[in-house]
Amino acid sequence: MNYNDYRSTTVIAVVDKKGAAMGGDGQVSLGDTIMKAKASKIRRLYDGKVLAGFAGASADALTLFEKFEAKIEEFSGSLPRAAVELAKEWRTDKYLRRLEAVLGVIDKKKALMISGNGDVIEPDDGIIAIGSGGPYALAAARALKSESKLPADEIVRKSLLIAASICVYTNSNINVETL
Repeated sequence: MNYNDYRSTTVIAVVDKKGAAMGGDGQVSLGDTIMKAKASKIRRLYDGKVLAGFAGASADALTLFEKFEAKIEEFSGSLPRAAVELAKEWRTDKYLRRLEAVLGVIDKKKALMISGNGDVIEPDDGIIAIGSGGPYALAAARALKSESKLPADEIVRKSLLIAASICVYTNSNINVETL
């Protein structure tokens, strides 16, 4: 087992007309062992105007945070431009393309998912979810958003709790940040 086997999972973000929020659970696993229960997977970037979260290999994600932070500064806070430029570099760079992580990034207007395959995805509904508990959190967030008037941060929190009740790689030590 190598250091890239340390995995962090489940980050979700919701962006709508009422606000923007991103949250993550606190679990870091090594194989089927929980190594840490209170990790922080969300970072504030660009003077607090952008939130970034990750799922995947922890060391790889930290490298990608640094790269994305440089891109968001270089492109004066333009989230789409920074995301596309990171995805291009990630896919074509000999070292970076081996990184095993996914980034979720948001500002007050957009939510984007960035992968090493060159994907930059902006969902139609403003909800992104990544990691092993991501599909559960995504389903919960979509249901909560369409059937309630909850603010973004509460949708994120409740969605992560639902994911934690289903996915063994997601815990209920939840951290939510808002913009």
